[in-house]
Amino acid sequence: MSEPAGELTLRTLAMPGDANAAGDIFGGWVMAQMDLACGIRAAERARGRVVTAAVNEMSFAMPVKIGDTLCIYTDIIKVGRTSMTLRVEAWAQRYLSPQMDKVTNALFVMVALDAAGKPSPLPGA
Repeated sequence: MSEPAGELTLRTLAMPGDANAAGDIFGGWVMAQMDLACGIRAAERARGRVVTAAVNEMSFAMPVKIGDTLCIYTDIIKVGRTSMTLRVEAWAQRYLSPQMDKVTNALFVMVALDAAGKPSPLPGA
């Protein structure tokens, strides 16, 4: 089994309100958690406001079930003038178990904004 790559940025519990009738968590909910994690990590790097500019293709390898803890790992892999690209992995820690399964991954592009909402240069590392 592989290990998560990147920094653990967000952990949250999958609840019944996030699931379909079969008890599988909606993919859109998982993607929203990934977006939140990217926003946290990118805002820390930008030292300010950021927005999601793009998300690459995602496919789901395994379902997330009610009661699982969704763990989102992020890694900033590229920094440009106003944008950065993050590799994001979503892992499910199965309910009442140490078992971790990789659910999906994607690349997110985040852009730093100034107070007027215009792209802003990123500070040095």
